[in-house]
Amino acid sequence: MAATLPPSNRKAIAQVIGEAEGEVGPGPVRALLDKEAFQEIHLLSNYDPTVTKQYVGWLKQRAVTHQVKFKNPSDHGEILTAVQPVLESLNLKKDDELCFHLSPGTPAMASIWILLGKSQYPATLFQTHWDKVWTTEIPFDITTDLLPKILRDPDRFWQHLATRSPQEVRGFEGILGQSRAIRLAVGRAQRAAIHDVPVLILGESGTGKEMFAEAIHSASHRRSKRFVAINCAAISKDLLESELFGHVKGAFTGAEQDRKGAFEQASGGTLFLDEVGECDLAMQAKLLRALQSPPGTGPCCRVFRRVGATEDTVVDVRIVAATNKDLSKAIAAGEFREDLLYRLSIVTLKLPPLREREGDLGLLAESLLLDINARLRERGDPSYRDKSLSVPAKRFMQRYHWPGNVRELSNALVQAAMMAETAVLGPDDIAAAIAEFPKKRTDEALNCQLGHGFSLTSHLEEIQRYFLRRAMEEAGGKVTKAAKLLGMKSYQTLSAQLDRLQVEYDSEEP
Repeated sequence: MAATLPPSNRKAIAQVIGEAEGEVGPGPVRALLDKEAFQEIHLLSNYDPTVTKQYVGWLKQRAVTHQVKFKNPSDHGEILTAVQPVLESLNLKKDDELCFHLSPGTPAMASIWILLGKSQYPATLFQTHWDKVWTTEIPFDITTDLLPKILRDPDRFWQHLATRSPQEVRGFEGILGQSRAIRLAVGRAQRAAIHDVPVLILGESGTGKEMFAEAIHSASHRRSKRFVAINCAAISKDLLESELFGHVKGAFTGAEQDRKGAFEQASGGTLFLDEVGECDLAMQAKLLRALQSPPGTGPCCRVFRRVGATEDTVVDVRIVAATNKDLSKAIAAGEFREDLLYRLSIVTLKLPPLREREGDLGLLAESLLLDINARLRERGDPSYRDKSLSVPAKRFMQRYHWPGNVRELSNALVQAAMMAETAVLGPDDIAAAIAEFPKKRTDEALNCQLGHGFSLTSHLEEIQRYFLRRAMEEAGGKVTKAAKLLGMKSYQTLSAQLDRLQVEYDSEEP
């Protein structure tokens, strides 16, 4: 374009994009538009809007421009984050055919168009050189060629997601751990963050579902907007609808003025629905309607009605939901709607329990204790001394199952730090902090589900291991003392049990 302009205009353009070098030609975009006709033309430009407008005029074609910004125009993730909202805004109809132009921009940009054109947005791929135009056939299809192989050997295809620690992934820096399990979870979550679709986070209580939801928000293009969290289990079913959708003045007793709900408060950002499995069926039906994007809109378009209102409200909100409930069993029992599950779980992320995060326990415990020390000091208690963990305490913690996961670990360390009289926490301090709820653990042991691979022998052996470990810890590793605690007549009997069940312990003199 610059070469076709008068010298004065050409100089102004050069100040923005630099001096043109080499032979003058039509350029890739003009070459394509001169040979092919399109119903709509969309241009993504990171040049100054004034120059972009001048360029569109030079093309002599009606085009919609989308201004994008790049710190690094060769960063694949940054490119995808810029492209995705544009594609979602196109209001594509069933018979519409997409075309992507591979020639303009960086090689990384071309690769993103290829990946999208062979997966989520099937498209014809164009290339140009001077005045020549041709379509490019890529001899693979992600859905038919790649996905079947992934399903046959998923571990091999997902292992690349575990190459980086959470601290190396933008948005996930607050998640601690170096285990393969947590790296893989972070890798999957980071991929999910790029795409503006609902995410369902599954995991046991205390595995950090809300932390992951916030990290997904921080790693997405919505990071500058609000993250709003609602615990569906903590709000009564009579108030949950108003909390989510808001109400108008006079809608019910106490509604003295209009109030925005969580959907409106999170407009442009992310709404986290924690414990979504606890919603009753009536609330599930209302959520289902709100999560159904109208035809021709993007995946995050939400339409709902405030309590007492006569007109719908429309917002743009990404939904991240979480539950520790087995939703498949809940569906079978008629307690959860199957269509709502599909609406929530476009991407499903399962968080590993602490017992499966090999090597992470020590790192988590040390970090949590540092934070606990800082918080207790801030309270201004002059008698408090910073606490640290002894080697025997760390060994004891490694042997414990931690059914409450990171939350239980944190609570135990808080209690041990506050109650211990010495500056170094020993096994007894930790044991005292986690032995406060025997009834709950007994109930869990007795009320476990039968069938589905249940083995009475294995279950009883696991209970034996628990008490053998506990006795050895309380006895300080002395087998004779531990045998007396367990009511055994001789330490040889206990030694045989420890060997048979492969219970690890620090052995001392009998």
